[in-house]
Amino acid sequence: MTKADIVNEIAKNTGIEKIQVLAVVEAFMETVKGSVTKGQPVYLRGFGSFIIKHRAPKAARNITKKTTINIPAHDIPAFKPAKVFVAALKK
Repeated sequence: MTKADIVNEIAKNTGIEKIQVLAVVEAFMETVKGSVTKGQPVYLRGFGSFIIKHRAPKAARNITKKTTINIPAHDIPAFKPAKVFVAALKK
């Protein structure tokens, strides 16, 4: 499902115009992105959490050049679904 599909579905279910729904969806995504970028996780009860995962430094191999590459520690954004969400998928 794409952002356009989400906008269409919300507009159909609520009766709100697509332009307004698109503005709300984009504002939501920017708010989540901004919060996670600042290091603040976003918790949506019953849906899941947008969090930051810390990756430790590690050594990797470039098999074509047969060399070892050191990958530094870094943070990545992640989504952790809520237990209710996971349970709904298992049904």
